[in-house]
Amino acid sequence: QERLAETGGDSVQAGGALRLSCAASLYSPTGRDYCMAWFRQAPGTEHRGVAVIDPDGKTTYADSVKGRFIISRDSANKSLFLQMNNLLPEDTAMYYCAAEPVCPALVDLSFDEKWYNFWGQGTQVTVSS
Repeated sequence: QERLAETGGDSVQAGGALRLSCAASLYSPTGRDYCMAWFRQAPGTEHRGVAVIDPDGKTTYADSVKGRFIISRDSANKSLFLQMNNLLPEDTAMYYCAAEPVCPALVDLSFDEKWYNFWGQGTQVTVSS
């Protein structure tokens, strides 16, 4: 059974850093990595894509986090990471990892929550000014 579990959320001051982890249990008959992404959701808003890593390791970021966040994966240990540096109060949200066997051909769709069928329960990140 596919399962995703995020950890690493915390409360930090602006300018600080956090590293989120997502432990993945995903069935892949070909042995190929999944398309995986980090989303975040602030209260009263929808899920917003933050960063995506495709099965070949290519990464894409939302403009709001470019230069500050880094998405990476450890395929051997089936883990996904999000290194978040220079955190801002507007980064405060519940962060979720998501997975789907393939990424869409259109990059913009990879930032659409409707593309992904597998989701974790989320981990809270709070950044104070």
